[in-house]
Amino acid sequence: MTPATLAPFTEKDFEILDRKILHEGIFRYVKYELRHRLFKGGWTPVLGRELIERTCAAGILPYDPILDRVVLITQFRVGAIPHAMAHPSSAKTSPWLLEIVAGVLEKEEKPDEVAVREAQEEAGCRVLELYPINDYFVSPGGSDEYLHLYCGRIDASHVSSNHGLEEENEDIFAFALPAEEAFEWLRQGRIKTAPALVALQWLQINRNFLRDFWLKKAEK
Repeated sequence: MTPATLAPFTEKDFEILDRKILHEGIFRYVKYELRHRLFKGGWTPVLGRELIERTCAAGILPYDPILDRVVLITQFRVGAIPHAMAHPSSAKTSPWLLEIVAGVLEKEEKPDEVAVREAQEEAGCRVLELYPINDYFVSPGGSDEYLHLYCGRIDASHVSSNHGLEEENEDIFAFALPAEEAFEWLRQGRIKTAPALVALQWLQINRNFLRDFWLKKAEK
């Protein structure tokens, strides 16, 4: 049997028997009791699955097609602490990670609106146009986080460094660099965050198309 011949599973092929909230803070930590159908037929026994529930998010890679430069940010991330402590001698394990701009959706906000807003708040970039890259589950083995990913046309000639909302204790450093240099960082393994990996690899593949597309529109 190949994936093409598999009967598609739907919401009728799993059952949620119980859901308990274990903790609620910035994120919600819940435990599900559930079962689902098997590829070989029949059902699983009742399974316990813990899940981090969080709001959907949007990410954006600011890109200047004229200067051929991208904008990245770096900020402190608590999730990187255990790895940094386990590998203290490695320069690639700092909890200050290289990222793209991203933020969660507020009530009734659309993903593209969030991408534009966060580009201004986190990198001081005014987005002139958006191009959708993809949307995907970030880590579905333990979280329901869903990310909408964009590339945003900007003018990178006046990117300033320090950004973030003081009331949210954000301390963000933004900077522009040549696209080719960012691609070299990919090759070197310096990019450790999934949205940045996906966005930069997408741009590496689609850069010529995107530059032609945006520059031709700008000439009209």
